[in-house]
Amino acid sequence: MTDGPASVLVLGGTSEATELARELTSNGHHAVLSFAGRTNPADLPALPRRIGGFGGVSGLAQELQRGGYELLIDATHPFATAIARNALEAAGLAGVPCLRLLRPPWEAPPGATWHEVDTVESAAGCLADLGARRAFLAIGAGQVGAFGQVPGVQLLLRTVEPPSVAPSSQVTVLLARGPFTVEAESALLLEHRIEVLVARNSGGRATEAKLEAANRLGIPVIMVRRPRPPEGERVATVAEALAWVAAKSCSNRPLPAPIDG
Repeated sequence: MTDGPASVLVLGGTSEATELARELTSNGHHAVLSFAGRTNPADLPALPRRIGGFGGVSGLAQELQRGGYELLIDATHPFATAIARNALEAAGLAGVPCLRLLRPPWEAPPGATWHEVDTVESAAGCLADLGARRAFLAIGAGQVGAFGQVPGVQLLLRTVEPPSVAPSSQVTVLLARGPFTVEAESALLLEHRIEVLVARNSGGRATEAKLEAANRLGIPVIMVRRPRPPEGERVATVAEALAWVAAKSCSNRPLPAPIDG
């Protein structure tokens, strides 16, 4: 890569990905923001973008070369481990440097009651053990099925997109997109008489207000720990990712060999 602006493919779906793509574009880089295709088109930012999957590792590697991308930044959701592994492997095949932008996890506020578990299924078991009658699920629409075997609990599921499969009668679906305020989250918890909050440790500012609201109201939290990320270069902030791009843009390296197929 020669000195100057870089061509960067950013794997998106998070607020950090969008912020990074905007900053790269304003700094003169050619940045394309990639979405898997599950986001409502009306919610997509006005940036150069592509929508849809790549067809696995080989498809992403070929896209990197076809598009002339010099850098790959994976800024997908902290729980998107399969995509993170594919990105790292595809970048290796294409000979393109790869960076994982992974925001820090949340930490329990002082005085909060957290029950930390490793899986959504374990969270459902913990919910059953606590004997709560009303629970707020902030886990994503695709994970609600794990709670179908918890009897006697009314579930409030908040999600950005409607579930692909109609949930059971014990689930009330609330469609909403962050950021949320502590005051609004407190009102929501009180309105629905929530006794337990279930969340995945996604981190990020946009949706962390629910944790402070739960703490203020004395509501316990069942927190699903995030999975271990794959090895590779990793940063926690958009500023660090921009510095990485700047450093790579000032280095020289040979162009990668074409990938067959």
